[in-house]
Amino acid sequence: MSLQQGDSLTSHNFGLQIDGVMVEYLAEISGLTLEQDVITYQQNSAQGRPEIALLPGVQKNGQCTVVRGMTQSTAFTEWINDSIRGQMSTARKNASIIMMDFEDNPVKRYNLRNAWCSKIETSTVKAGEAAALTETVTIVFEELVIE
Repeated sequence: MSLQQGDSLTSHNFGLQIDGVMVEYLAEISGLTLEQDVITYQQNSAQGRPEIALLPGVQKNGQCTVVRGMTQSTAFTEWINDSIRGQMSTARKNASIIMMDFEDNPVKRYNLRNAWCSKIETSTVKAGEAAALTETVTIVFEELVIE
């Protein structure tokens, strides 16, 4: 049974693709924002009255934060390491955050152009604790396209 018109997605099933390859299912995503400048254009009408128009400007770059379980994913770890080492020729990747329905079918995609990792933070490690280890990664990107 697939989603019907008007059904909302649930927030528990999503993943990250890097250069078209699914590398991670994520625990959390935050701060994913699409924003553009607003241009205010003022002129006088033929009747001499002031008119103001708001026009779309340039899309801004952005960043988001993802939380993933600390796994052995070599593709994601290489991407982080290339970014932190400043090897931008291999660090800049096209990534996609993919939202899936309850049957794992992709239904919405956020494409991040020229994305790379600018920060990584690991969860607290405590002796005797049975909690899952996570990594919080900040991803910066030059353009966001929503499909």
